[in-house]
Formats: sequence, structure tokens, C-alpha cells
Amino acid sequence: MLTNKENQLISEIRRGNTRAFSDLVDTYKDLVFTLSLRMLGNREEAEEVAQDVFIKVYNSLPNFKGDSKLSTWIYKIAYNACLDRLKKVKKQRIHLDMEHADRIDYADLDTAFHKMVAVERSELIAECLSKLSAEDAGVLTLFYLEEKNLQEIEKATNLPVNTVKVRLFRARKRLAGIMDRSLNKEIFQSNG
Repeated sequence: MLTNKENQLISEIRRGNTRAFSDLVDTYKDLVFTLSLRMLGNREEAEEVAQDVFIKVYNSLPNFKGDSKLSTWIYKIAYNACLDRLKKVKKQRIHLDMEHADRIDYADLDTAFHKMVAVERSELIAECLSKLSAEDAGVLTLFYLEEKNLQEIEKATNLPVNTVKVRLFRARKRLAGIMDRSLNKEIFQSNG
């Protein structure tokens, strides 16, 4: 399942080529950080977990069999590292505040309005995701935000495809309920 480029990269890393490992980190660092941030909800913890993930990748690479895509294998390590961190810390995930000012282009008011709406929507989704269990948030993140297919999620989470389908179905229902309550609460507060 590995491409020739991935096979070559892994061979170089196994031979001790630190530049090759740096290339691997550069290729996957944004994906690992995004997943970590969405599951943990805290930038500093996500950065720490992302660093830990690449240490685990480096240490586990000699045992990597290549029976899945390299990205799926790295996602699996990241997903499990996030779950481990959540279990270890045993604290509520906190909502990451978005920086409105950095995302608004004031030169074009219409564009600025659309960006504000998009940021608010993104914040609402992130807030609602943070109210889900780590497992539910992780599966939804992998499927919808990272656009992983069921087989890739199966490999990343060690859950059978049918279990992934059920978990996605239940997580969507829970998220819909949370979003419905959040929207109704917001509407109620703004109207009176």
C-alpha cells in the first residue's frame, strides 16, 4: 500500500538519514496538529502531543510493516496519543478562542461579513465538538474534517468498519442534539 516515495523515505529514515525524517515531519505535521487540536481543544497540549506523536513514529518506524498507508498509520498514532492524553489529564477540554481580527479583511465589508459568519460557525462547531466525548469528536473529525474514509478510520482507531459506522451515526446524533440546544439557547438569549 505504500508508494515508492514512501518506501524510499522509510528506508532512508531507517538508515539514520535525519533529513528524511525531517521531510516526513514536514509532510504530516499540519495533519497531526490539526487532529490533536480538534480532539484536545487546547493549542499547547496539541503541540505537545504532536511532538510526542513524531517521537513515537520515529521509534516505531522499524516495526512498521507497510500494510496501510503511511498517513493512516501516523493518524492512528496521533489518535491514540490524543486519547491517552485526555485520559491522563482527566480534565475538560477547553474551547480554543478564535482570533476574529486576524481573519477579517476590512477592505471589503461584504467579505468581512461572510468571514465573520464562517468564523462564528466554525466556533460553534468547535464548541459543540468539545462537548462530545474524545472518541466521538475524534471519529467525526477524522470523517468530516480530515475527510478520511471508513477503512482509514478503521485502521486509525482499531475499530471495525461497522463499529465506526455506528459510532459515526451516534456521534452525529449527539452533535446534532448539542448544536440544537446551543442554537436554541443562543436564540432565546438574543430574543429575550
